Amino acid sequence: MEEDKFKDECGIFGIYGHPKAARMTYLGIFALQHRGQESAGIVTSDGNTLIRHRGMGLVTDVFDNQRVREIEGKIAMGHVRYSTTGGTHIENAQPLTIISGRGQLAIGHNGNLVNTKYLRNKLEKEGAIFQTTSDSEVIVQLISHSKMSDLHEAISDALSNVKGAYSLLLMTPNELIGVRDPFGFRPLCIGRLERAYVLASETCALDMVGAKYIRDVEPGEMVIINRKGLKSYEAVPSYQYDLFTEGKYMPEKEAQCIFEYIYFARPDSKIFGENVYKIRKELGRQLVREHPVDADVVIPIPDSGVSAAMGFAEESKIHYELGLIRNHYVGRTFIDPEQSIREVGVQIKLNPVREVIENKKVVVVDDSIVRGTTCQKIMKMIRNVGAKEIHLRISSPPIRFSCFYGIDTPSSKELIASNNSIEEIRNFMEVDTLGYLSIDGLLKPVEKHNKAFCLACFNGNYPIKERR
Repeated sequence: MEEDKFKDECGIFGIYGHPKAARMTYLGIFALQHRGQESAGIVTSDGNTLIRHRGMGLVTDVFDNQRVREIEGKIAMGHVRYSTTGGTHIENAQPLTIISGRGQLAIGHNGNLVNTKYLRNKLEKEGAIFQTTSDSEVIVQLISHSKMSDLHEAISDALSNVKGAYSLLLMTPNELIGVRDPFGFRPLCIGRLERAYVLASETCALDMVGAKYIRDVEPGEMVIINRKGLKSYEAVPSYQYDLFTEGKYMPEKEAQCIFEYIYFARPDSKIFGENVYKIRKELGRQLVREHPVDADVVIPIPDSGVSAAMGFAEESKIHYELGLIRNHYVGRTFIDPEQSIREVGVQIKLNPVREVIENKKVVVVDDSIVRGTTCQKIMKMIRNVGAKEIHLRISSPPIRFSCFYGIDTPSSKELIASNNSIEEIRNFMEVDTLGYLSIDGLLKPVEKHNKAFCLACFNGNYPIKERR
């Protein structure tokens, strides 16, 4: 449920060398809609000029067939956004476009910079005029102000000054460029559709347009796609310049966001080299090993807990059922009814199946708990239809710290696990037992790939010191 989850970041999709590039991009960002629902935009090129259309709302709200036909070209990039830095305004909708001495440039950003305030103040003192409150415009301004004559060198120069998470798409009238930060916080993959190249946040977007997955853009890599094909470069120097300490620093290791596996990515996507559905099922199996329980039925909180619940049921040999049915047609435009009906609360979105739950020992599986308020209501609803026992299992560790790398998280004081013990959370939920997955258990399904992940929201070990 949205109230008890981290907010998704953003999704980006780009394609070079396809006669229906705008249509392919529409389909691509439609497949990435789960990563952002506030705004959507597409920029295309006819070889000479960048043409942009963007708007507030879902992809289907912003675009129709006529609009897509009007912006058709052979190069295109698109963006779906949930704001993490900057407000919910059309000015912050992406892609952003500028015209400078280097020509026309568009940018789409998934992630969040942690030194935005410092850089923005510095640029404004140098005469920069900002049109948005988005940290993505800081990158554009840094590129514009770079003393490097070559655009690619200017991008590298600009990125050597920023700290934080970024998977970027940049586009000129003749090129498509993809960049990933040295830590690799956010995903970005490369695909091929006949002669066209595709860049996307998730492989589910490649599947949508019929593109074949080639590989991920590596942390710190810049890929440049033009009439010569695809070439790879180092996005930033082997070190980055720390503007706060006036010294150099180098990422000690990758810090890919583990929450892509837990919640953000679609289950049918391949992220950081692994299928998300497979990982989530394995997390459910690991939950059984760490927190076994004698019960009659396993039910997920849909849709976030489905994959882990299936793994839990398979490992525990406890029967799996859909004990909660979700109403998929309650959207962002839902208008609160009068107070007496509003008190129904969570049942507007979920309804229990009494025949599955009544007089049963029930294991309820979900992927995470953020504030805990919605989860508590769900547990009460399950109890009210006659559950004999409720055993809540969470396929991630307790979330105790905020994220500054592209996820809109509550402050620490709003995170239930930041201020309460597991026993106190159990009492608050009014369940018989509560079990969270350990950090070691969370990493078990991916440890064979020798990848390093950001676990800051669980352990407070931030890869980059937070700066606002």
